[in-house]
Amino acid sequence: MTDSGDVKSIRNIGIFKRISLYLGMIKFSHSVFALPFAFTSAFFAAKGIPSISQIFWIIVAMAGARSAAMGMNRVIDRKIDAKNPRTSGREIPAGVIKVTDALIFILISISAMVFAAYNLNPLCLKLSPLAVLVLFLYSYTKRFSYLSHIVLGIAVSGAPLGAWIAIKGSINIEILPMVIAVIAWLAGFDILYALQDIEFDRNHGLHSIPQRFGIKTSLWLSRLFHLLTLGLLVITGLIFRSGIIYFSGMVLVGLLLLYEHALVKEDDLSKLDMAFFNMNGYISMAVFVFTFIDLVLV
Repeated sequence: MTDSGDVKSIRNIGIFKRISLYLGMIKFSHSVFALPFAFTSAFFAAKGIPSISQIFWIIVAMAGARSAAMGMNRVIDRKIDAKNPRTSGREIPAGVIKVTDALIFILISISAMVFAAYNLNPLCLKLSPLAVLVLFLYSYTKRFSYLSHIVLGIAVSGAPLGAWIAIKGSINIEILPMVIAVIAWLAGFDILYALQDIEFDRNHGLHSIPQRFGIKTSLWLSRLFHLLTLGLLVITGLIFRSGIIYFSGMVLVGLLLLYEHALVKEDDLSKLDMAFFNMNGYISMAVFVFTFIDLVLV
């Protein structure tokens, strides 16, 4: 951990360096996981391309929500992160970003999300406090339940649901299969991610499916979640009467999911980072790109 002199000098660094530290804290590059699903839902709701204004405010809302959620997760888990060798180098436990600064960043992010909701429609604004509650709940669930992966999935599923509401101004049943698909998809790969900390969780009283059921069962549960994801994405295409391009994309998504699980074996977790970061980014992008081509270009 850095001493107070180091922290003081870090606080005086240039604005671009400080921005990069905050983006690192919230893993901004991982926005590729949820944002494509938000756009997919928005395009389905608009039956084409939404207005520039709607796209802009959806991006602001997504960025604000995700930044606030990740920032709060880092604040809540800072003592746990400091004890875990895998996470001890994160910005808050390492002393690079102070807790008070992180809380200010979180408040700004929440304000951005609420302001974006205000500019979208009344229902978005009314639901924004509930969205914040769900986003913050995840960080606490692993302290008492191994179902934290599903709670995280529910939080991230706010991306397609929120984007749908942003366009439609209502909640409609036809988008629910995609919302549940995102819950299952996120829970499936978060189970894989949690395999890295199975021993740490057991030693520190934290809960997860790997900690509760072991590696072999966790791998099978992850596969089942992802099989459900693929099935629900196919159902989504049927509901919206998508064409051959969309379903070709779902074949690709299925192949990517198979490859992801081929990378992670019970006796070899060395390729876990590749399975988590690369494959799931490709999967979410594939869903959006093939939806866009099918819905807009074809």
